[in-house]
Amino acid sequence: MTHRLLRTAVATALALGALGLTQPARATPSDGVHTVRVPDGDPNDRSLAPRTTEPFSLIGITWDDPDAAFDGTAQVRTRSRESGVWTAWRPLDTEGRTPESGPDRDRAGVRGGTQPLWTGPSDGVQVRVTGSRLPEGLRVELVDPEAGSDAVHTAEVEPDVAGPAAGPLSAPRPVVTSRSAWGADESLVKDPPTLTGGTKAMFVHHTAGTNDYTCSQSASIVRGVFLYHVQSNGWNDIGYHFLVDKCGTVFEGRAGGIDKPVLGAHTYGFNTATSSVSVLGDYSTAATNAAVRESVAKVAAWKLGLYGVDPTGTVVLTSGADNGKYKLGQKVTFNRISGHRDGYPTECPGQNLYDDLPEIRTLAANAATTAAPAAEPPGGPLDADEDVIDGVVEDVIEGVIEGVRTR
Repeated sequence: MTHRLLRTAVATALALGALGLTQPARATPSDGVHTVRVPDGDPNDRSLAPRTTEPFSLIGITWDDPDAAFDGTAQVRTRSRESGVWTAWRPLDTEGRTPESGPDRDRAGVRGGTQPLWTGPSDGVQVRVTGSRLPEGLRVELVDPEAGSDAVHTAEVEPDVAGPAAGPLSAPRPVVTSRSAWGADESLVKDPPTLTGGTKAMFVHHTAGTNDYTCSQSASIVRGVFLYHVQSNGWNDIGYHFLVDKCGTVFEGRAGGIDKPVLGAHTYGFNTATSSVSVLGDYSTAATNAAVRESVAKVAAWKLGLYGVDPTGTVVLTSGADNGKYKLGQKVTFNRISGHRDGYPTECPGQNLYDDLPEIRTLAANAATTAAPAAEPPGGPLDADEDVIDGVVEDVIEGVIEGVRTR
């Protein structure tokens, strides 16, 4: 009996090996991210045989040298946890770059990487990578945004209680889903945010990957991008300041205060004194909708309005790096609302979303010019609640009287 079981086990192992369906690789199970090393070999052609893995819903590939460009193509197939069916081969966007400065650049363990791809719940992967100059230390990153006992699953949104900023070009703040609401694990963010001198422009991105997601999955996608940027790329935090899903929901990105000029990791060479908003999905293949365009415009109008900036204007920025499009120190004129491709050699934010930028600038200008006067109280328009306003006035008068009495 023992020999029969042993023969069965060996036969099963050989069969699985022949099919390439190896057992789960547990290289680095760290806070929802599992990694599988791509075997070294041919410098121009490497692959990972199909295998069973730990559960994941987002995938990417990283490599050792954060300055090494990926001159080639990377494709993946994944297996659905629900149906067991393998997908067709799908490409990964290889145009990601490490930030040019700040804690995301200087941290130990920073890696180069592709853009991540949302796969939905999966438990199998196959990879093939080809190119004339493949970087060393290729690693498949399998991200499970549902992992961990502290994972947050909530539709709670941050209430829109903030009033418009001061100045004639101010705009109301949009409703934003907070980091706590989408489930950011703040223990993974080791360094405090870096603040710059202001916000002079807004860069628009897309996350690439897939548009085949439901808006109920959006918080999971944002968590996955966060984990990939922090655990896989080695950055201090998620790179984008804001994210927007295809239903127009706005998510808070990088920590530090959405009203603060926080240094991001989004447009290599132009991260300083700029903000960013990334739309979940691939807008090279899909068209945007009114909800997306309006939300991007509202975010841009409000953020730029904090500094009295006309969203339809232009600004001159100085490149902080040789990024393949501009030289270090080169001065470049940008639209105040620009696409990622305007600052870096990439197809991001996709041709369809890029073609929508003129309309988004117009929508942002309309949002700014129709903003309520800054003299109104932070709770809303003067006629919103007369009882509340009367109470505020009474408090102010009592405060003045009390101040006089104590002199």
